[in-house]
Amino acid sequence: MIDVGVEEGTVNTAPRIQTTAGRLAALGFADGARAERLLDALGPEAVGDFDLLDDLAAAADPDLALSSLSRLVERDPSVLGAFRDDPVLRRRLSGVFGLSAALGDHVVRHPGCLPFIQAQGRPGDQELREELLLAVGADPEAAEPIADGPVPSAPGAGPGERGAALDALRVAYRSRLLHIAGRDVAGDATLAETAAALADLAGAALDAALAIARAETPESGDVRLAVIGMGKCGARELNYISDVDVVFVAEPREGVDETKALQTATRLAQAMMKACSTSTPEGSLWEVDAGLRPEGKLGPLVRTLDSHLVYYRRWAKTWEFQALLKARPIAGDLELGQEYVAAVNEMVWQAAARPHFVEDVQAMRRRVEAHVRASEAERQIKLGPGGLRDIEFAVQLLQLVHGRSEPLLRRRATLSALAALSRGGFVGRDDAKALAEAYTFLRQVEHMIQLYRLRRTHVVPSDTADLRRIGRGLGMTTDPVGEFTTTWKRHALEVRRLHEKLFYRPLLQAVARLPESEARLSTAAAQARLEALGYADPDGALRHIAGLTSGVSRRAAIQRTLLPVMLGWFADAPDPDAGLLGFRQVSDKLGSTPWYLRLLRDETAVAERLARVLGTSRYVTGLLLHAPEAVGMLGETSELAVRPVSTLAGEAAAAVNRHGAEAETAVTAIRALRRKELLRTACADLFGLIDIEEVGRALSSLNDVTVQAALDATINKVCRGRREDFPTRLSVIAMGRLGGMESSYASDADVMFVHAPRPGVSERDATIAAQTVAEEMRRLLAQPAPDPPLQIDAGLRPEGRQGPLVRTIASYRAYYERWSSHWEAQALMRARFCAGDADLGAEFMDLIDPLRYSPEGISPEAVREMRKLKARMEAERLPRGADPTLHTKLGRGGLTDVEWVAQLIQLRHAGAVPALRTTRTVGALRAAVAEGLLEQADEAVLGEAWRFASRVRDAIMLVRGRAADSIPGLVKERALISRALGYPPDGSEDFIDDYRRVTRRARVVAERLLYED
Repeated sequence: MIDVGVEEGTVNTAPRIQTTAGRLAALGFADGARAERLLDALGPEAVGDFDLLDDLAAAADPDLALSSLSRLVERDPSVLGAFRDDPVLRRRLSGVFGLSAALGDHVVRHPGCLPFIQAQGRPGDQELREELLLAVGADPEAAEPIADGPVPSAPGAGPGERGAALDALRVAYRSRLLHIAGRDVAGDATLAETAAALADLAGAALDAALAIARAETPESGDVRLAVIGMGKCGARELNYISDVDVVFVAEPREGVDETKALQTATRLAQAMMKACSTSTPEGSLWEVDAGLRPEGKLGPLVRTLDSHLVYYRRWAKTWEFQALLKARPIAGDLELGQEYVAAVNEMVWQAAARPHFVEDVQAMRRRVEAHVRASEAERQIKLGPGGLRDIEFAVQLLQLVHGRSEPLLRRRATLSALAALSRGGFVGRDDAKALAEAYTFLRQVEHMIQLYRLRRTHVVPSDTADLRRIGRGLGMTTDPVGEFTTTWKRHALEVRRLHEKLFYRPLLQAVARLPESEARLSTAAAQARLEALGYADPDGALRHIAGLTSGVSRRAAIQRTLLPVMLGWFADAPDPDAGLLGFRQVSDKLGSTPWYLRLLRDETAVAERLARVLGTSRYVTGLLLHAPEAVGMLGETSELAVRPVSTLAGEAAAAVNRHGAEAETAVTAIRALRRKELLRTACADLFGLIDIEEVGRALSSLNDVTVQAALDATINKVCRGRREDFPTRLSVIAMGRLGGMESSYASDADVMFVHAPRPGVSERDATIAAQTVAEEMRRLLAQPAPDPPLQIDAGLRPEGRQGPLVRTIASYRAYYERWSSHWEAQALMRARFCAGDADLGAEFMDLIDPLRYSPEGISPEAVREMRKLKARMEAERLPRGADPTLHTKLGRGGLTDVEWVAQLIQLRHAGAVPALRTTRTVGALRAAVAEGLLEQADEAVLGEAWRFASRVRDAIMLVRGRAADSIPGLVKERALISRALGYPPDGSEDFIDDYRRVTRRARVVAERLLYED
């Protein structure tokens, strides 16, 4: 037994094992009793060695370090003396043993590797290459080294053969890895030096693996093969364990057929990759990943230099040039590799000028985020929010944008590129410093996670013991778990915050007055950055930024805080320029209002939603400009919920009562209420909070309320002018999409007016009064004003526009009894009471029900007339030059096709099937399925087409601010509409393909149901 730290002459009354174990625990050992036993087993010379104990206790995991040391001494007792006598060996090996169980296992298996950890300084690239080539029996001086002797691929190959060569490579590799890790954990090397050494070691291993491959490939001399390092290996910022990304370039030797040479080069490359990844008794090195090659895994593994260049010039995407930022020759024919890098570099730095650069950048960002499993997102230090990829992506994008004109920025490594961006004013100095600190911290954590088992992982463990080891490895000894977790989360939050504004903060500085000593973006650089991020008018954007941020006012100061983040949100929106312009316009209107900027500053959700709607919808922007105070409703999702009709009706009635007979003032207030509710519904629609059927119901109900309130205000005005009670009962009957509760943002209110004179009033006087009210109401709701008009269209009344605007119910009865045609019965399928006298409305419904819901159904002759009418509509009403596959209303499989199918079913069966008596298209189709009158599959096809066409029609209005039935032909407008519908930035062609596919299927179903008896 030992008694650690007991002062001489003191009396120890506690049991010796308990006291010693407790004091070892106080030094950092988790299991003091076990640690005491292991120390005792090392012998008396180790028991009193306080330097040994101090170095073990300073390890990230003292128990793990002592366990590995105990196993090593058991294997080779002579090690203990060297361990005690050499402070460098003791400090480094204790540090490595405390962090890496895998390297501890390696040292125990191969005690002869200890001299590596004692070596001072970092070995050069050439020294590593020679060492690993010698390990596999290859001559480092040879132009193309070949591993010694025949290297058959058969399992169980003996000494001097493949198995021995692969094991020798692994032992030599891990022995040098031990050296690198020893310098790293002892603080004798910086992160940059460690990462560069790991990349150089990987390159040397690839050269040794290539020597093994040459031994397996007799024709290897027929071809020159260069291995190009990509990713972290190419940038010399490699992890301890990572896939090594490569690209292969080959050229035939003089006189060798190119096809044959490429076949040989492919076999060489495959054998080299296998030599690294094959698992042997000594394990494997890592996977060699050639997925960044042209055409990815679908393309040939090896290409000639010319083949690479042809691909990059004609077919490469932006992400491929981003990957080429890191390209560096690392193995094989380095001269050929340099030719490759020199050739592709010319294209890399022109990538930002390529078509679709912005769309590619946005797609890259989505691809990064999509790679993260939801269950790991919060613990991912590479791909998670605020992770390494956020920093790397931001730095690489800025390099692509500005590296065209600034050779200073053409660096491979992230930290050196970040420093160059800061020196050039492309990133703020404080931001660059914070990002560099976060990047260094996250890379150190990544190294510690991977060192433990030498496994490729980027997920921070959740086990307390693992977190304790990481925290102590970072020098956190008071509360390792708590300190590490807090520091990690702080860095991740800071990275995310900086990542979101990194591109935009220098844009503000570019238009601001700064001290001459402060580097800043030039105007040209600022314009290039804005253009690369999706702004079509960078000059205009810079003017808006200057207008918002100039001056010393509190408003300008808050805008300078807001804009870096908001500019990023605008860039993510479909139309960044429109978003920024709208924001400036809204800010100009509300800039002096104290709550506005405070709300945006303090409520991130409001600011983000505002940026999104301004950058998506000109319709919403227009509504906001005339009601900027409505910005406040963006703060809470509950504020965007459709409000109950009773609440809206109460507010509208209150406005009418408040203004009495002042009809114009009352209707102005009603239209302002409608504008606010249109804004609420449009925002809920854009944010996906309500579906298209809910949108239709909300807009129709809002129009009902508007018509009712305007009718009341107009009647008040007419009564005051006549100085008598209104002489007739008047009802408004909703028709068309309003009647079907399917109104769109652009819909007129299709109505019919019906009245019934009060007792003792002549029909003539009653009709004049009703006509006056109807005309005045139409005028008030349509007259020019800041608020959107509601056009009242009475074109579906008997005799159409040639007939009287209003009729008595008796007149309607007489007309329908004598003159009604089948198309009117079809139109009346959507008729419902909308506003005015409810009893009269119910009486009118009773009048028309026998007509539209005929017990006999519809006659064959009427069906034929319907078919003729529909064919004539398609031939005559479809605009000249319109693409029938893209017209949402009259086009193939569009709204009219679906609606006519539903109405034909109703005309045939609603008289006998009450469930079909609905004004709603989709409702009628669902009822028909429930009643066995329509196949479920047909309803699904028709319903999907109706919803899609309705969504597209609404999206056109939301995006453009003006109505249209056809999907526009301009590529930019299509892209904006597709984004509003939820497609990605590069999804406009998918949108068109989807629309045509859905409506084509609906057309097939509609033609069968409409034209087959």
